[in-house]
Amino acid sequence: MAIGGLIGLLDDIAALAKLTAASLDDVSAAAGRATAKAAGVVVDDTAVTPQYLQGVAAERELSLVKQIALGSIRNKLIFILPVALLLSHFLPALLPIILMIGGTYLAFEGAEKVWHKLSGKHDDEKPAVEKGPEAEKKIVSGAIRTDLILSAEIMVIALATVSHQGFWSQLASLVVVAFVITLLVYGVVALLIRMDDIGLKLAQRDHSGVQTLGRGLVTAMPKVLATISIVGTVAMLWVGGHILMVNLGADGTGWFNAPYGWVHHIEHGISEATGALGSTLGWSFNTLCSAVIGFLVGSVVVGVLHLLPGKRGKNT
Repeated sequence: MAIGGLIGLLDDIAALAKLTAASLDDVSAAAGRATAKAAGVVVDDTAVTPQYLQGVAAERELSLVKQIALGSIRNKLIFILPVALLLSHFLPALLPIILMIGGTYLAFEGAEKVWHKLSGKHDDEKPAVEKGPEAEKKIVSGAIRTDLILSAEIMVIALATVSHQGFWSQLASLVVVAFVITLLVYGVVALLIRMDDIGLKLAQRDHSGVQTLGRGLVTAMPKVLATISIVGTVAMLWVGGHILMVNLGADGTGWFNAPYGWVHHIEHGISEATGALGSTLGWSFNTLCSAVIGFLVGSVVVGVLHLLPGKRGKNT
């Protein structure tokens, strides 16, 4: 090969390398923006998951978290990602409908937990490991089922963030988002449920300050997990109601546009009138309204299911 040809080939390789690096930078940046955009639902996902692990024997907790995390990755990559990409390109009108079905399910789950709590009934408190493998499978399947809805919301939000890119860039960005968010959510969940064990180890150290910190963690974690359980239930209602409100009213038409427009009008007014805290207070108002809508819709579904012959005996 002539020297000039070799130099030309090297130039082409260098240009291709620069183009590849630029593409990877674009994917990384897009994935970062998409992850940040979906942060609210990520927090909800993190809050919802620990409540499924209540009553599980300590030595089985991490194993179940691993199973749920693997199920979450499967949800995102095998089920949600291909469907979302295909629908966004060929049938974009179906995406809101699918999201609303998922939002209704989340609202139902949240409302069912609230009504169950208000009824004064208590579930069997024996750890799931004492109930057998079937109980653990039920825990994992329930958590993965809820994760499917939250993951769909996350991935659709992320898809909207990278919708201006080409198909392959969208695919690469969403794969990165799927892995980053799953690792983030279930890493935090694993840390939360093992925090009391960390506290016990710290309490056995020689340093008095470390011992105090360890005992504080052990004392605080039951209250923290109980609070997270409440937050998780509220998150189901909030996310479910928000999905319904946005997808039914965002186009500006239809009977449900009135609540959507009303909520956003007041949210905007609060944000402008309250200074530095405006955005936080406006967001809080929106969240409260979404949770109320989620509870109302979920309660209707609970009532309908309660009237069905197959469900009546089960719920009583």
